[in-house]
Amino acid sequence: MPKRFILASSSPYRLNLIKTLLPNVEAYTPDIDESTRQDEPPQTLVKRLAQAKAQAIIERVKPKNTIIIASDQVGIFNDKIIAKAYTKDRAFSQLQSFSGQCAKFITSLYLVDTESHHEFIDHAQFNVHFRNLSDQEILNYLAQEDVLNCAGSFKVEGLGISLFERLEGDDFNSLIGLPLIMLNNALINHFNINPLNSF
Repeated sequence: MPKRFILASSSPYRLNLIKTLLPNVEAYTPDIDESTRQDEPPQTLVKRLAQAKAQAIIERVKPKNTIIIASDQVGIFNDKIIAKAYTKDRAFSQLQSFSGQCAKFITSLYLVDTESHHEFIDHAQFNVHFRNLSDQEILNYLAQEDVLNCAGSFKVEGLGISLFERLEGDDFNSLIGLPLIMLNNALINHFNINPLNSF
């Protein structure tokens, strides 16, 4: 019997990404406490939260013959976690501080088979190098794109690309929220499932 796939996420961005590989995937909102712990390294944080999201779905949905896929992301700038701005003033200040600087984004990937309990967990890092941005460029950008609910106050898949000098990492998709290359390789190498053979 073919495996069922569930994405443990409420993010429309992650759902759109994963449907590239797994068009029949289902998505459920995990509703977990995403608080950070004192002195918790970002790599540990994103892996812990991804596992917690998957576990929440397992406990609530109780899916059979299913691979649960979960991910979490954190942005780091000057050794501090990048928060969502929520207001235009904060978004402006955030982008102003990024001007000419580099921010890094760490995205976890966790898969677990509900039958065999076989697991895969890893993370990807993606570095964003910003151009030297004028205040007017930042204002023009914020007038064009709704990014107040995005960590870092930009959308790389949108006009945000105009803010960057260069991007550095293995998979552009990890910056949007889900490392698809890692997911594809994990399915093939750890779960013996090739998305190209599933169509």
